[in-house]
Amino acid sequence: MPTTETRRLNPVMLWGIFLAIIIIGFIIVRSSTRDLIGVRVAVVDHQNIVSSVSNLGKVEPIEEFPASAAAPGVVEKIYVHVGQQVKAGQLLLKMDDADAVAKIAAANAAVHTAEATLHDISQGGSQDERIGLSGDLRHAEQQQQQAAKDLAAFKALQEKGAASASEVASAEQRLLTAESSVTGLQARSTQRYGATDRTRAQAQLADARAALAAAQAAYANDNIRAPFAGTVYSIPVSAYDFVPAGENLLDLADLNRIQVRAYFDEPEIGKLAVGQPVKIVWDAKPTQTWHGHISRAPSTVITYGTRNVGECIIAVDDARGDLLPNTNVTVTVTTSQRFNVLSVPREALHTEGGDFVFRVVNNRLVRTPFR
Repeated sequence: MPTTETRRLNPVMLWGIFLAIIIIGFIIVRSSTRDLIGVRVAVVDHQNIVSSVSNLGKVEPIEEFPASAAAPGVVEKIYVHVGQQVKAGQLLLKMDDADAVAKIAAANAAVHTAEATLHDISQGGSQDERIGLSGDLRHAEQQQQQAAKDLAAFKALQEKGAASASEVASAEQRLLTAESSVTGLQARSTQRYGATDRTRAQAQLADARAALAAAQAAYANDNIRAPFAGTVYSIPVSAYDFVPAGENLLDLADLNRIQVRAYFDEPEIGKLAVGQPVKIVWDAKPTQTWHGHISRAPSTVITYGTRNVGECIIAVDDARGDLLPNTNVTVTVTTSQRFNVLSVPREALHTEGGDFVFRVVNNRLVRTPFR
């Protein structure tokens, strides 16, 4: 009867095959189900990049007329109100000008007197003096003629032996005296005043006219008029107030032409340049925005309080009369800007060994240089 011989496997080999199967299965399962590392990603896009600096500034008019009292006095009348737009030459305010009127009258009188004096010198004297001098000259000429007749008569008598030599000499002396008197009066009528007299009279007239101009200027200062068209934005006095000399009476400005004076800290000065655009915001009107540009960049560093700052002048380009002088505003200067540039979050940029970022490609991180 045939027999079948059963061959038994080695137990060690069986355990080895079993472990190999388990390891291969683990590797297959692990490779198909391994965990992915979570990373935060951002979408790269193109945008405009703007760099700016901000600070506080004060609004001030470019063209301003601060009217002040030329002399102590009383405010007689105010013809305008705050916020009113006025024309050039319009009367704004009047001071009590009685004293100025009196000074103008006195100066006018001095001018007329000086003019009359100069006229009299050019004519050889006043009319009364010329009439009197003319009468004296005629009288002297008559005496000269009579003395000449008397001398001729005495000489005729002397030839006949009826007159002595002393009588002829006396007649000759009277004629000489009459001729001298005529010559003197003729000189007075034509050469009474010399160049020095005319120069003195002209100087007196010039002084009188200067005094009149000063009195008229003082009167004009008492009647304050607008030197240019603009808006009255401040009137610190009222009618019938007494004000000392130099006291501010009102302020006028063209509110369509204004600027902002701002002070930037020393580290920011190097970023500022003429022409850079500026955005202006006023807290009193938070919904409005004004725009301008730097018209004068800081040229030196000054001490402002406890800060080292540079003074910057900003011209307001779209002033519409609604940004008031002396108000505090916030100015933002755009120092640099780039348009449509590739933008990534700052934390995504690595700088070790050069600028680079990681891109996710097929679920893998790929190092990519950034330029």
